[in-house]
Amino acid sequence: MKEKLGFKSNLLIGSLLFGLFFGAGNLIFPVQMGQLAGKNTLHATIGFLITGVGLPLLGVIAATLAQSVNLFDLAKPVGRIYPVLFTCMLYLTIGPLFAIPRTATVAFEVGLNPFIDEKHLQIGLFVFSLIFFAVTLYFSLKPGRILDWVGKYLTPIFVVLLSILLIATYVSPMGQASQYAPQRDYIAKPFFTGLLNGYNTMDALASLAFAIVIISNIERLGVKNPKRKAIETCKSGLVCLVGMSAIYASLAYMGATSLGSVSSADNGGKIMSMVSEHYFGFIGKVLLAAIVTVACLKTAIGLITSCSQMFNEMFPKSISYNKYALIFTFFSFIIANFGLNKIIQLSLPVLMFLYPLAIVLIILSLLTPIINKQREIYRWTTTLTVIAASFDFCNALPAGLKETPIIKAIIDFAHMYLPGFDYGFGWIIPALGGFVIGAIICRAHAKAGNKNM
Repeated sequence: MKEKLGFKSNLLIGSLLFGLFFGAGNLIFPVQMGQLAGKNTLHATIGFLITGVGLPLLGVIAATLAQSVNLFDLAKPVGRIYPVLFTCMLYLTIGPLFAIPRTATVAFEVGLNPFIDEKHLQIGLFVFSLIFFAVTLYFSLKPGRILDWVGKYLTPIFVVLLSILLIATYVSPMGQASQYAPQRDYIAKPFFTGLLNGYNTMDALASLAFAIVIISNIERLGVKNPKRKAIETCKSGLVCLVGMSAIYASLAYMGATSLGSVSSADNGGKIMSMVSEHYFGFIGKVLLAAIVTVACLKTAIGLITSCSQMFNEMFPKSISYNKYALIFTFFSFIIANFGLNKIIQLSLPVLMFLYPLAIVLIILSLLTPIINKQREIYRWTTTLTVIAASFDFCNALPAGLKETPIIKAIIDFAHMYLPGFDYGFGWIIPALGGFVIGAIICRAHAKAGNKNM
C-alpha cells in the first residue's frame, strides 16, 4: 500500500480530472460572460472560477473524505427518500434534460450554424442532432475503443487548437476590455453574477456523480487511506485547477475583447465561431467546428453511459441498461431541438435549486471527520436549504411565469425576509440555521445518552 503518489501519478490524475470536467460545452459560458462583463471581466471571472473550478474539486475531495461509493451513498445520511430524489434530479440534469442536449446544440452552434441560412436553422438542427444522437447511441450501446481513442488523441488536439486560438487573442487582441461598458447584472454585481454563471458549467453537480472515477483510480495506484486519498486528490487537483483556470480566464478575456472586431451574440458558441473566423479565416472555423463536434460527441457518449449505468444500479429490476440508453438518447434529441438559448434558459431555474443542495452536501461531506455524518445535522441543514432554494428556483423562472400572482408573491416574500436573495444566495442563512439546529439536537441526544448510562 502506498503512502503517497509520485509527481507523474498526480499529473495523470489531474489530467483525468481535467478531462472529466472540461467538456466542449464549458467553452461557451466564459466567452459570453466576458462579452457582457466588459471592463468588469476580472471580477466576474474570479466569481466564475470559484463555482466553475473550485467547487467541482471540493466535490471530489468531499466524496473522498466521506468514503462514499456514489452520489446515493453520499446523500444517504439525510434520510431514505432524499438520496433517491436528489440522485435522480442531479443525473437527469447533467443527463438528458440539459447537459446532453447541450452537447449537440453547442456543436451545431459552433460547427454548422455559420454555414446555414437563418430560415433553415431549425431543420438544420433537427438533421444534425438526429445524426449526432444516432452516433451517440451506437457507441453508448457498444462502448469500445472509441472513448479511449477520442480521449487519447482528439482531446489533446482540441486543447492544442484551442490554445492556438487563445494565444492569438493575447498576441493580437481584438480590442481592449477596458473600452467596453458592462451590461445587465455585470454592471452592479459582477462578482456575484460570475459566481452564478459558474453554475452553468454543471461541473459541481458532475463532481458528485463522477467522484468515484477519481477515487477508484487513486486506489488503483495503491493509496487506500481515506485522508491520504483526499490529500492526493488535492495535489492532483492543482493540475486541473491551473489548467481550467487558465482556459476559463483566457476565454473570458477573449469575450471581453471580441467586440473590437466581431459583433455581439446571444450565446458563446456564436462568439467562438466568429472569433475563430476572424483570426484564421474559413479553415480555422472549419477546424474548430470539427474538433468541438468530436469533443461534444465524446461528452455525450460519456454522459449517456454514466446516467444509464446509475439508473440501472438504482432500479435494476425495472429497465435494462440498453433501454435506459435508448430512452435518454431519445429525450436528449427532443430537447436539443429547442435550441441552445432555450436549453440554457430552461436549465437556469433547476440549477438555482440544485446547486445550493449540492454545495451543502459538499460542505457536510468535507466536515465528515468532525460531524461524523450525524443524521440530524444533515437532515435539518438540507431541509432548510431545500425551502430556501425553492425561492431561488422561482426567481430564476422565465419572465412570463415570474409575473403570475403566486410566484410574484413568493419572490416578494423572499426579497423581504431572505438576506442575500437579491444576489442569488438567499439559501446561506437558512442552511447555517439548519446546521446549528441539527448540531444542538445531536448534542442534546448525546447528553441524554450519557445520563442514561
